[in-house]
Amino acid sequence: MDEQAEIGSPMEAANNALVLAFGRLQGAANRLEYILGRALERECGISHLMFEVLLILGRTGEPGMSMRAIAQEQVLTTGGVTRLVDRMETAGLVERTEDPGDRRGRLVRLTPLGEETTVRASRLHVENIRRYFLAPLPPEDRERFAENLRVLSHSARDELPRLP
Repeated sequence: MDEQAEIGSPMEAANNALVLAFGRLQGAANRLEYILGRALERECGISHLMFEVLLILGRTGEPGMSMRAIAQEQVLTTGGVTRLVDRMETAGLVERTEDPGDRRGRLVRLTPLGEETTVRASRLHVENIRRYFLAPLPPEDRERFAENLRVLSHSARDELPRLP
């Protein structure tokens, strides 16, 4: 890919190799998000965003995680996380508890139903990742591709502002 290509017209802009490559990445991510997210909704009754929060809380374990930390992990506003956690609490997936390190703070943690849903949804998700994400790629390229995605994700994450 010619990274130094001059763009002098809309046609050159639309056909720039870097623009096309990024567009393909974004298109693939959007389509996979839709396919895998619909499966989670259909089979487990949760959105993909809820699933991501369940995974974050599963990684965190006890005693739980603050709303601010969840917001930072998901690149959401604290208000957006509050609304999401409210819906998850109503569904019985999470609960808010007192923060042992801050009498005024509250932590979010998985309920037993949240733990069960995380496991069930993860099994489905892994099956669909294999089917839609890995199976189309040549087997010899899969590990390198996953590593490259990790590098890109961490690089982009490091460029984002942190919430105060």
